[in-house]
Amino acid sequence: MITRNRVCLWYDGAALEAATFYARTFPDSHVGNVFRAPTDYPAGSAGDVLTVDFTVAGIPCLGLNGGPVFHHSEAFSFQIATEDQAETDRLWHAIVDNGGQESECGWCKDRWGLSWQITPRVLSEALAHPDPAVGKRAFEAMMTMRKIEVAAIEAAIRDER
Repeated sequence: MITRNRVCLWYDGAALEAATFYARTFPDSHVGNVFRAPTDYPAGSAGDVLTVDFTVAGIPCLGLNGGPVFHHSEAFSFQIATEDQAETDRLWHAIVDNGGQESECGWCKDRWGLSWQITPRVLSEALAHPDPAVGKRAFEAMMTMRKIEVAAIEAAIRDER
């Protein structure tokens, strides 16, 4: 059955490779149907992988091997809520150490150019705290980081800067 609504992500021939990586890396993720092109098309040949159905952290996606015309940008990202520093480190390093790159404030980019926000729940909870001073301190701490460090966010929450 085809999902009524899903995210379509454009790749330059690497949709299956990316989907397989995501399925290995993120909980509640898997690769579904792989569709091959019935004939030649502008970005490939008959028999090439054209689309891949996959799920990333419960979000249904379609990977489209559309060629080199379009590229991912930070205008779209997956935000993954992590429970602790160990999970934050594992996911961050899985992405960055697999040909990705670091950015700021918990953002990183995978080897295919897709952006990810690896965000510990403690940070999101602090930013939503009813006391604006708590959110401000957590925000200021986050602004100094690449990968989010849970202990530093917790110290900021306690005002132990």
